[in-house]
Amino acid sequence: MRKYAVAILGATGAVGQRLISELEKSKIPVKQIKLLASKRSAGKKLKFKNQEIIVEEAQPDSFKEVDLVLSSAGGAVSKRLLPEAVKRGAVCVDNTSAFRMADEVPLIVPGVNDEQLVNHHGIIANPNCSTIQMVAALYPLHVKWGIKQIIVSTYQAVSGAGKAAWDELLQQAQDRLNKQKTTAKILPTASAKKHYPMAFNLLPQIDVFEDDGYTHEEWKMIHETKKILFNDQDSKKIKVTATCVRVPVEIGHGETVYFVLKDEKATTAEIKQEIVKTPGLVLQDDPENQIYPQPLLAAGKKETFVGRIRPDQENPGAFNMWIVADNLLRGAASNTVEIAECLVRDNLVRVPKNS
Repeated sequence: MRKYAVAILGATGAVGQRLISELEKSKIPVKQIKLLASKRSAGKKLKFKNQEIIVEEAQPDSFKEVDLVLSSAGGAVSKRLLPEAVKRGAVCVDNTSAFRMADEVPLIVPGVNDEQLVNHHGIIANPNCSTIQMVAALYPLHVKWGIKQIIVSTYQAVSGAGKAAWDELLQQAQDRLNKQKTTAKILPTASAKKHYPMAFNLLPQIDVFEDDGYTHEEWKMIHETKKILFNDQDSKKIKVTATCVRVPVEIGHGETVYFVLKDEKATTAEIKQEIVKTPGLVLQDDPENQIYPQPLLAAGKKETFVGRIRPDQENPGAFNMWIVADNLLRGAASNTVEIAECLVRDNLVRVPKNS
């Protein structure tokens, strides 16, 4: 059996540390592990399978003799270093937005479109965390009945904006409880002209605004969904629109999803059956006993939780659904490692000669 030299880029971050944990539990036979991060994190010690590993500064030559790179170090770092890794023979699974919309880069949710991995040229993209959980929940319904429209509103945890935003939320909450002045320096996005408190608040802005009034996060959900389902980011085969909201939750994105099926004969009971029999999905839908997905209960779990499934009483074939998943795990580290497992399974940990 072939064993693989694996590098984790961004190993000291919240997602990076979960990548280490998920890799430990994965089916990937690892012969060597490299933990890479920025210069300021170099020298730190982390563990992989009880072995202490010293974190190294990520540089182009860090990827010599590396077979597989799992990356979550930010888009700018990915753009700079992953092509260098590919030049040195490594296959990269990237958790940033750097390559998601590139035509030659597969955008993958295992169990949905991993057959596209055969087309990779050295880099594979992990979708946006909010896109992953929505597509995972809707895909079995799409296969059985076809979906012609999606309207999604997200309730996204602060950890999706990084550790600094997460820390700021906790500090703001403590300051508010102590009746002290709160300060905001990060959200809705660090590059924004204005920053607003997150604690006890809702922010209807994630990422920057585009010229059409949508935020880039909303743009990503729309076009990533089309690319995953139809291998075309501008596909006219499905209508998708999104509103993305940051909420004062630590871990776990929630989404209300309104979807219209092509087959109007589908029933709520049949939809629930499809959810139950799909690996990776967990149905939590018992209104009588107040059973429904919640971020607190989803944190630390790899599954996507689905509930509140009900028909639109006014429009045949239309339904509502509530979806929750751990954005750092299901929406990032777990999906990334599952992509790598698919590459190993299909003997695709190799860079094509024309790349």
